[in-house]
Amino acid sequence: QAHLVESGGGLVQSGGSLRLTCAGSGFTLSDVIMTWHRQAPDKAREWVATFAPGGATFYTDSVKGRFTASRDDATNELYIQMDNLQNEDTAVYYCQNFDSKLWGQGTRVTVTT
Repeated sequence: QAHLVESGGGLVQSGGSLRLTCAGSGFTLSDVIMTWHRQAPDKAREWVATFAPGGATFYTDSVKGRFTASRDDATNELYIQMDNLQNEDTAVYYCQNFDSKLWGQGTRVTVTT
């Protein structure tokens, strides 16, 4: 019954911005640890950010200062605002209920020069 759906990916030029949305159903996002991960072609899936129930956030070094995670309890959605995108940010981005290890289907982000 529970599932996650990512959206908001697309094609963006280097230096541009995107905001990804993770819509949850079947559970309350504010009750669990949520994460963002990404997977570039031929690379392992990489942890990007964590959003804890109380609002604490954590980021991998490569995105600190550029990415910001947030949550809207009214809509049961998790977001990640991605600014100053670089070519190395190109990947499929996934959100995860870390407690249950539930993943969404992913949304693709492609950054071009």
